[in-house]
Amino acid sequence: MVKTIKDLDKKELGSKRVLVRVDFNVPLRDGVITDDSRIVAALPSIKYLMANNAKIILVSHLGRPKGQVVEALRLNPVATRLSELLGKAVIKFDTATGAELVAKTKAMKDADVALLENIRFYPGEEANDVDFAKELSELADLYVNDAFGAAHRAHASTQAVSSYLSPAVAGLLMHKEVEMLGSKLNHPERPFTAIIGGAKVSSKISVLKKLVPKVDTIIIGGGMAFTFLKAQGGQIGQSICEDDHLDTAREILSLADQFNTAIILPTDNKTTSNENIFEKHQTSDKIETETCASNQIPQDRQGMDIGPESVKQFVKIITQSKTILWNGPMGVFEYDVLENGTKAVALALVELTSKGGTTIVGGGDSVAALEKFGISKNQLTHISTGGGASLEFLEGKTLPGLACLDGYSSSTTEEAEKPHPSFAEELKKASV
Repeated sequence: MVKTIKDLDKKELGSKRVLVRVDFNVPLRDGVITDDSRIVAALPSIKYLMANNAKIILVSHLGRPKGQVVEALRLNPVATRLSELLGKAVIKFDTATGAELVAKTKAMKDADVALLENIRFYPGEEANDVDFAKELSELADLYVNDAFGAAHRAHASTQAVSSYLSPAVAGLLMHKEVEMLGSKLNHPERPFTAIIGGAKVSSKISVLKKLVPKVDTIIIGGGMAFTFLKAQGGQIGQSICEDDHLDTAREILSLADQFNTAIILPTDNKTTSNENIFEKHQTSDKIETETCASNQIPQDRQGMDIGPESVKQFVKIITQSKTILWNGPMGVFEYDVLENGTKAVALALVELTSKGGTTIVGGGDSVAALEKFGISKNQLTHISTGGGASLEFLEGKTLPGLACLDGYSSSTTEEAEKPHPSFAEELKKASV
């Protein structure tokens, strides 16, 4: 596992300056935050440190300024929103290093909260420059990484700085992410189903191979399903397909047979004519659709969402499961006429959660879908704050921002032991 702020003696926190790496990379429109969920996710750690009289110095990136000051990417709106959420004025510093700033951090009072300027304004951040990290470390006495969404990046504020501050531990959000994506999925209540969607198999190869030995069932939807369907000899028309990964799809299907894992593909799809609806910026009312068998899509059409029979099958499997991991949409949900598959899956997860099931959602597109459908984090067990980080963690990769912390053990990604395969066998027979 990894040590957290709760493993520290409260004396180690009182009156100490604590550098906390958070992920406040929030969406902005005309300088206004449109989604503050990442700020809200960091509140438990911040409040815990405040309650223990630490001096909290928050460091985050915003956007991709590429080592230069970009006025539109300053963290002032974040400081304002955080002040509102805490009910306490947050000190906003306009720099992130320097002797003058060090003096200001030393002058902070117990339980004060300060926010440094966008750390990616500095070239040394993304370069993981040790000298820059040392400068950053002079602002504090100990280090906390609570930015799971940036933990797969080996940057100065996520990795190198930990070499200069001790202790270096995880925040409460980081711990929750590791627990949910690690131990919770390694020791799941069964049946355990993974729902994997999105456009490309290539972006999910490693996670699929990692999940096959762990889960009872893998539901595959979205554009990536067509690579599997074609690998099985299906006619997919003009649907998205990675021809250079057909053998990969066959390999994954073979691996699933080896581990007696049921892989469920769509049996029908909602299709559109062979034209680029994205380039035409069409609205839903102008998109003509037709439902076809997934392996018999006409040459002039392309699959854009799972069809009604697939929806019924996928929802039935979800309701029979006890643990669900969902990563990736079932179709082009951004268009209302093509949202049904993704929406049905999301609502089925909400229903399962209400009945005591465990539902874990990762991936930016899945989270965006939840937002579109008005589904809150309280309606599911856990919504991961890390898109790329959650995928890499599930793949079993070592995350630099996690491995650098005290007490880190890679056992957080150990293999799950599969029980008697009756559920998978039943589903395989039903899908034939």
